[in-house]
Amino acid sequence: MTATLPAAPSGAEKTTATPPARPPRRRSNGTIAATSVSYAILVVLAIVYILPFLIQLATSFKTDADATAHPVSLIPQVWTTAAYTKLFLNSDFPTWFANSAIVTIFVTLGRVFFNSLAGYALARLHFRGRGVIFAALVAVMSVPMVVLLIPKFLVINQLGIYDSYAGMILPLLTDAAGVFIMKNFFESIPASVEEQARIDGASTFRVFWSIVLPMARPALITIIILSFQGSWNELAHFIVSTQDPALTTLTKGVAGLASGQLSQGNQFPLKLAAAALMTIPVAVMFFIFQRRIMNSSEGAVKE
Repeated sequence: MTATLPAAPSGAEKTTATPPARPPRRRSNGTIAATSVSYAILVVLAIVYILPFLIQLATSFKTDADATAHPVSLIPQVWTTAAYTKLFLNSDFPTWFANSAIVTIFVTLGRVFFNSLAGYALARLHFRGRGVIFAALVAVMSVPMVVLLIPKFLVINQLGIYDSYAGMILPLLTDAAGVFIMKNFFESIPASVEEQARIDGASTFRVFWSIVLPMARPALITIIILSFQGSWNELAHFIVSTQDPALTTLTKGVAGLASGQLSQGNQFPLKLAAAALMTIPVAVMFFIFQRRIMNSSEGAVKE
């Protein structure tokens, strides 16, 4: 009798050995040391930047005597809200805050609208002198704002809008940097996305408003943040555009406190309480939109 050998396994039944897993790569001592040094430097820098704000916040809850004796202490000897009470009940701080809020809201809305219009015109519309206008825009960005204060005062006074909300708001409704940002972003959007709307008979403004502007959300958020922060912290323009105490903004009011307004003494808690309250709106605005700050790749369409 002849023994029959078992058939060789078919290709479907063949099994392949699983290669052994590679051991985890260990970082060298030099890499660990470099990483530790980097984190240590970052922690030190964070402390350097955060410490003044913490001192400001702590001092606002101190008494005048405690703030004078222990100016950099983070723990008040006696916790008191006298500085905040004095600001809201015995000063014009609420009026300052309201004026700053009114100006900031209108300036932010105006800059978002007019900067986007001007940026779209420079990026998409072909007209004579476009290059000259853009060159002038870049030149304006290089001029220090303090140089323009006297001409700005003369123009505001000549137009008859001195000591009014119009004089505070209208000169700030556009800025060269915002137009520059919007122009560059619109140029990153392919023109082909507008062709279908033009074929359907949409006007230039309709294409801008309904097609292109929604795609420019990252740039718009950047303009909102920069405009809000810039107009909220503006001081020089309000000095040359108003002198009526009823139109005083937070920056002018806090500057008056720093010069010894309201009472005698150093008034450290009062000044730092006003500065802390002034910081809150800008900080809230930044933390709300920090993840949406302009990213040039967002909103782009591949052709």
